[in-house]
Amino acid sequence: MASEANGSTGDGVKMPEIKFTKLFINGCFVDAVSEVIADIAAGDEEDVDLAVKAAREAFDHGKWPRMSGFERGRIMMKYADLIDQHAEELAALECLDAGKLFLLNKILDVPGASNMVRYYAGAADKIHGETLKIVGEFQGYTLREPIGVVGHIIPWNFPTIMFFFKVAPALAAGCTMIVKPAEQTPLTALYYAHLAKQAGIPDGVLNVVTGFGHTAGAAITAHMDVDKVSFTGSTEVGRLVMEAAARSNLKSVSLELGGKSPVIIFDDSDVDMAVDLARKAIFFNKARMVLSPNLYLVVFVFIQEDNTIDSHMQLQGEICVAGSRVYVQEGIYDEFVRKIAESSKNWIVGDPFYAHVHQGPQVDKKQFEKVLKYIDHGKREGATILTGGKPCSEKGFYIEPTIFTDVKDDMLIAKDEIFGPVMSLMKFKTIEEAIERANNTRYGLAAGIVTKDLNIANRVSRSIRAGIIWINCYFAFDDDCPFGGYKMSGFGRDSGMHALEKYLHVKSVVTPIYGSPWR
Repeated sequence: MASEANGSTGDGVKMPEIKFTKLFINGCFVDAVSEVIADIAAGDEEDVDLAVKAAREAFDHGKWPRMSGFERGRIMMKYADLIDQHAEELAALECLDAGKLFLLNKILDVPGASNMVRYYAGAADKIHGETLKIVGEFQGYTLREPIGVVGHIIPWNFPTIMFFFKVAPALAAGCTMIVKPAEQTPLTALYYAHLAKQAGIPDGVLNVVTGFGHTAGAAITAHMDVDKVSFTGSTEVGRLVMEAAARSNLKSVSLELGGKSPVIIFDDSDVDMAVDLARKAIFFNKARMVLSPNLYLVVFVFIQEDNTIDSHMQLQGEICVAGSRVYVQEGIYDEFVRKIAESSKNWIVGDPFYAHVHQGPQVDKKQFEKVLKYIDHGKREGATILTGGKPCSEKGFYIEPTIFTDVKDDMLIAKDEIFGPVMSLMKFKTIEEAIERANNTRYGLAAGIVTKDLNIANRVSRSIRAGIIWINCYFAFDDDCPFGGYKMSGFGRDSGMHALEKYLHVKSVVTPIYGSPWR
């Protein structure tokens, strides 16, 4: 967690002044009731209670839920413009906080966030119910009303994107909220709270309480006056969120949890393209990427040169949909192994402020050590390291991109979400075998399919139990494309109009109607 920054670094990028380190409650930056850690306020139960009271007052008696959707949308549009105006500073803060490449933040994450706000600003005045056909002398209709006070708990791998995954649709729906960013990456969340106030979002609508999961996060999930919790993080913590919701006021819960996503590569694939896609699906690299107004992540689609641009990307494998299980059909397996090993030689791991770097550090020491333990476990279980497998710097939390071969489906490296740059490479014979092995996981978040055969693509995409399937591409997210999991990857959807459903109640209204000429 960064506490101070001065001067410049990397390719002449100006280091941002860290302006906001206190909690943001009811429109003001305030000290935590308890302690301060590394210049960042550490909120706990008392601070959460203050934030919930502010959000409850803003919901029960404030302007935001009572505004027209058009008025909310207009303020959200101004919010998006302010984000764009501060893009460079926000990108640098994200780089300092999370170790994400500055360029990635500047050209994708921050603009993607502002466009996400605009998407839901446009949706704010399109929330409506339906007319019901009621038997007898009655008329009925439904209302879709904001669910109330929402607690958002977000992870550290995409601090900006995850903030607006939650906040943007909840604002459009007319909810008020408390956001608890990950303790590793609080800086941009506080900045976004500051910009929200500048945009005209009323006090108490958007509150940010920084702190730890077992204190601030637990207080949100157990609070009797929080109506809804939206959580993104590990499956283990997701269980705790549901338990706390059940023990308190049976609040509504939506979860976006872990993943162990398969990438299935068939014999008819172009091997060079498949190598490039599989590598990007777990590591990120110098990618050809398509930029659209609503795009907020890299879209790896192989199209004509005049419709693409080149840019260096990274993620260190710290993404829930990482394609960490790669299944290659036996006819091209040996060629694939040879080419992916060769392609790894040009990989640059280093300071994320430099534009030529492909991969930055893991987010902190804890995650760094966790990834190395999984690599060691893979070796002890009998898997073979094809590339990488070691730290690659005496300073910082840098790990070589690591590829294992001779992996069995029952090995920990093939079953557990590692959340680091570790690929498990496996061979298969038939379509049936690929489907069965891809589904042999407790997770169901995403999958990739590489084939030139439309029949194979259709069959496999319908057979894989996962929330999003990418065919001949990966990380193809869009504001209009719903995203969420099956099985232990959670439930509820982010993005698209489906995300609004999480923050709305449906109310039925029935009245008698007398003397109607029809029923």
